[in-house]
Amino acid sequence: MNFEDFIIAPKPIKTEEWQLGAHISNEILEDSIVLLFVSDYRGARGDAEVQDFMNVRREFYRLSKLDFEIPMVDLGDLVSGKSLEDTHYILQEVLSACHYKHAIPVVVGGSTDLAYSLYSALDFHYKKINYTQINNIVSLAQGEEINERNFLSKILGSKNFEIQNYHHLGYQKHLNEVDSVKLIKEVQFDVIRLAEMMNSTDRTEPYFRKTDLVTINCDAIESGMDPFSINPQVNGLNKREVCAYMKEIGLSENLKSVGIFNFNIYSDDRMNHQLLAQMIWYLIEGINIQRTHPKERKFETYWVMVGDESYAFQRDTFRNLWYFGEDEDSNNLIPCSRSDFEEAKRGYLGERFTRN
Repeated sequence: MNFEDFIIAPKPIKTEEWQLGAHISNEILEDSIVLLFVSDYRGARGDAEVQDFMNVRREFYRLSKLDFEIPMVDLGDLVSGKSLEDTHYILQEVLSACHYKHAIPVVVGGSTDLAYSLYSALDFHYKKINYTQINNIVSLAQGEEINERNFLSKILGSKNFEIQNYHHLGYQKHLNEVDSVKLIKEVQFDVIRLAEMMNSTDRTEPYFRKTDLVTINCDAIESGMDPFSINPQVNGLNKREVCAYMKEIGLSENLKSVGIFNFNIYSDDRMNHQLLAQMIWYLIEGINIQRTHPKERKFETYWVMVGDESYAFQRDTFRNLWYFGEDEDSNNLIPCSRSDFEEAKRGYLGERFTRN
């Protein structure tokens, strides 16, 4: 497939040598971070006309390159297909090209249902995927044509996909149907309330640590006078919190794909463009830090009695991160927090540690 037929190359932006824009390529590079901007909002009852992401790019390009070593790519703006399904198909082809080069695609814009394409493209190359989503809504609606209400049920219910773990973070009780949340929990996936994510990333960082795919619905971020998302909410993660979480996403040991959806591209507020640009920047910072971490690890093991059973918690001495389990292979350990360890010492062991 010739991507030039479907992608509009970004216009040049003048930047200084110390800024990101001076070091961004327009071709998919091996082991790079690849930005792709999408304007198809039909899955959220919007339109599909190509929008100008220049304001976001201008803010992003002028941020500091810092000491980033990972190659960065801006492919441009994806031209929407004749139908939403066509857009999904084209997007999957572009994402697959990124995965062939072990690049991490970051899709920005479009409606939340595009997460289905990110998952589908990733599933073609890898199996047993760990998927973490930040979204204020848990919807398992059914329907033939894909949209923001049913894409999750299509991912979780597909016989063709191999999902290992699913974590749903940031849901708000007053916006959700009880049965959908209950069903997610019944199949032993995690649903985490917004309240547990506020003020600190410590408790919910473990849900990002081994994830392959992360998607963020901008509806889960609080909006000001000029909405940040196409479905603005008065409650949600604040600006500092969402940037902190973007860095945690980048620090994932297995990160392979990221989507940031439902951004209000129609906003004239420069603060909204700055926030989206800085979210991307913190994601890149996390990825760069992760790639500098030593491959070999040393662990301290702590045994805790809960009832009549003893359980092992292990601490990575370099990164001060905690894991649950006694396996010597860290890939088989369950990421956890220091607070999980402290609660176990008080006799409470979280449900996700006792699942079969």
